[in-house]
Amino acid sequence: MKSLIRDLSLAPQGHLKINWVKNHMPVLNLIKEEFLKTKPFQGKKVVICLHLEAKTGFLAKVVQAGGAEVAVVASNPLSTQDDVVAALVDSGITAFAWHGATDEEYFNHLQKAAEFSPNLIIDDGGDMVALLHSRYPEKLKDVVGGCEETTTGILRLRSLEKEGSLKIPMIAVNDALSKYLFDNRYGTGQSVWDGIMRTTNLVVAGKTVVVIGYGWCGKGVALRAKGLGAKVIVTEIDPIKVTEALMDGFQVMPLLKAAPLGDFFITVTGNKNVIRKEHFEVMKDRAVLANAGHFDVEISKPDLHELAIEKKLVKPNIEEFVFKDKRKVYLLAEGRLVNLAAGDGHPAEIMDMTFALQALSLEYLVNNYGSLQNKVYNVTESIDKRVATLRLKSLGIEFDQLTAEQEEYLASWQL
Repeated sequence: MKSLIRDLSLAPQGHLKINWVKNHMPVLNLIKEEFLKTKPFQGKKVVICLHLEAKTGFLAKVVQAGGAEVAVVASNPLSTQDDVVAALVDSGITAFAWHGATDEEYFNHLQKAAEFSPNLIIDDGGDMVALLHSRYPEKLKDVVGGCEETTTGILRLRSLEKEGSLKIPMIAVNDALSKYLFDNRYGTGQSVWDGIMRTTNLVVAGKTVVVIGYGWCGKGVALRAKGLGAKVIVTEIDPIKVTEALMDGFQVMPLLKAAPLGDFFITVTGNKNVIRKEHFEVMKDRAVLANAGHFDVEISKPDLHELAIEKKLVKPNIEEFVFKDKRKVYLLAEGRLVNLAAGDGHPAEIMDMTFALQALSLEYLVNNYGSLQNKVYNVTESIDKRVATLRLKSLGIEFDQLTAEQEEYLASWQL
């Protein structure tokens, strides 16, 4: 199939970006060397629906090294980097994406990816899998299985599975220990503040940051805000996570009480309309709103537009909304993922582990084809630990091993 991209002449710059991250992703490099020998995806078509930036670009090349015919499509139009996409096409990978695609263009790109007739899928947020199930069910008969990157996507998959409608086996990569303990916490924590600070050029120290949602991503965002010198308020619906936030040293209160206090608001929930009309009505002047959840529905843009008497772009990726009482609030990156739409996403070393899980889980699906049911599976413990071990090996870190006596002791009920 013919690629749909913006400008192939951007490829040299994209190659530079991919080569930079490649040099900081040792686990994927080891897997690529293995794939070049074993060719686990020979004769297979793989669609990768992720944020199309340099680290994803290198993952695509690793899968290609395994013998696959690869197509990439964006999971978010604002995070797409046109030079990286051009470099992938220049490397023999098919692409359907460009930065700033309209909703119609974005959906058309997803359709093209479905028409590529994939045998394996790496998805982010569930859009690709949902499209295949709803619009292209005839394509599913050739799909070996897929992997899902995000909390939001896994929620959608489990909903499909619960109603008996999931037609392919899927692996919940997001739920692997080597993913959420590092990617969600440290990756999100750093990259969200990278995006906010790069975009606003405002100081964080001494200000009040409201983190909405205290899952692993929220924990990372709050931890980094604290490290930057902010006063941190956490809002949550889960009493266990509220208790965690309290014991981590953060103030906890309902969002309506926090709304007049915050200078920065960051949503990390995976839900919709988390910040809405009643919150906007009591926010302080010049509050900054950012989203780190998958979809741009956590901050209610319809409510913002309803309340505003004036709206304008005051800086790239910053929209100003002026209310009747002259208060202003600033929405970053159209309410999309701020770390990718207004930044470069997670650090390369963090995504090295996550994308290693993706690559090895695809290999697992191929090796176990025919024995897997149409359900959501966890990443196997052996893959999870292998990725962590490879990471430590690349750092030159040694760690203890159980003796035979200790293994026997732990396996027995007797003292």
